[in-house]
Amino acid sequence: MINFFVLYKLNMFYNLKSMKSVFVPAVLAVCLIFSSCKPGSEKELHKIPGSVLHVPTKVLTSGPKHHWFGYYDKLQFDPSGRYVLTAQVDFEGRSPKPDDTIRVGMIDLEKENRWTELGTSVAWGWQQGCMLQFIPGSASKVIWNDRQGDQFVSHIKDILTNEQKTLPFPIYTLSPDGRTALSVDFERINDLRPGYGYAGIPDLNREVLAPENAGIYRCDLVTGEKELIISIADMNSMPLKESDDPTFKDFYTNKNWFNHLLFNTDGSRFVFLHRWSSPSKGRVGGFGTLMYSSDLDGNNIRIVDGSGYTSHFIWMDPEHLAMWTRHRGQDGFFLFKDDGSDTAVQIGEGIMTRNGHNTYLPGNEWILNDTYPDKERMQHVYLYHVPTGKRIPVGDFYLDPDYKGEWRCDTHPRFSPDGTKVVIDCPVGDQGRQLVLLEIREIVEK
Repeated sequence: MINFFVLYKLNMFYNLKSMKSVFVPAVLAVCLIFSSCKPGSEKELHKIPGSVLHVPTKVLTSGPKHHWFGYYDKLQFDPSGRYVLTAQVDFEGRSPKPDDTIRVGMIDLEKENRWTELGTSVAWGWQQGCMLQFIPGSASKVIWNDRQGDQFVSHIKDILTNEQKTLPFPIYTLSPDGRTALSVDFERINDLRPGYGYAGIPDLNREVLAPENAGIYRCDLVTGEKELIISIADMNSMPLKESDDPTFKDFYTNKNWFNHLLFNTDGSRFVFLHRWSSPSKGRVGGFGTLMYSSDLDGNNIRIVDGSGYTSHFIWMDPEHLAMWTRHRGQDGFFLFKDDGSDTAVQIGEGIMTRNGHNTYLPGNEWILNDTYPDKERMQHVYLYHVPTGKRIPVGDFYLDPDYKGEWRCDTHPRFSPDGTKVVIDCPVGDQGRQLVLLEIREIVEK
């Protein structure tokens, strides 16, 4: 794209007096129309209709196909920061059907955002896609989930050699060394939390409140071995603390499942959410939540957050998790220690006041976060500076009311390996959901 601000500056520099009265307004008009730049600012390389941008911004993908990545705790960038993974689909606004196919691919930031297709999947959801991600510790291997016949599987592909292999299990989260994965029963999640599970395979335990043969599986990405290490029945037999919260009365009488698993930063332990349907929440689809941690054998299980309200979370280091929850009756972000004490300190009190998808940038000096839509339907992406407690806006993105429920479009901000770029999922006018890149170098390197 022609840089009209450069032309404008050249015009001013050479003081083309004979053309000035015509050239300057023309340049500004063309700039505003084609580049959507604000006079006196070079921040907005592209404009997102209805949104307000605070950093240099680029729209990486375009219609008529829709593009998105999904969750915020996966590696969307390769280690060099050159390639950005994405899924591609030709519809929005409804639940996936068993045969709805998405294409998975990558964008080359060094070659005008060129798209390269890597494969396809029929095992996906709107919130987490097909778990597409770069494998930690690898410079070129990508993994994603799929379905073959009556089995969910995962594919590993080398983006340089095109070598590919298929493993007999789907993955949920990967260890930092890239060798071990944890898996769950996506068919059960699909019944109990649409948007996070996969269509196409019925839950054989649909009528069972807490099955013994379903739960968390440890999977070896090298050998293809899979082992059930924690069953739903195991966790349903755990004693609950006494509580006046009506959510807890549904624990033993309603269907239980596991969701949102994540290894800690050295791979020695992982956390998971144990959830159960809870009509006591007063709405369809309500659920209660307990967060536990475990070692990789499914032993030494301990409570992390026993409030019943754990939401988005991320590991800060091998022993601490930052999460949105209700702690001691207060809603907010809290830093918990994984020691079984169920105690925490609040982060960003009075500043990070709304639930969002939080991650630590490299070095843990900055928290990257977002919000759900406010009353004006704006989703706010921002940075929180831990040492000073300052909140710095990155972008405010309008979400059309048609994006709701299961097929909403959360921004789910993901950062590059060097922490200077952020990619979000965002509707872009009539283009539908697309990938948007936000440059944050000027903020984090000040």
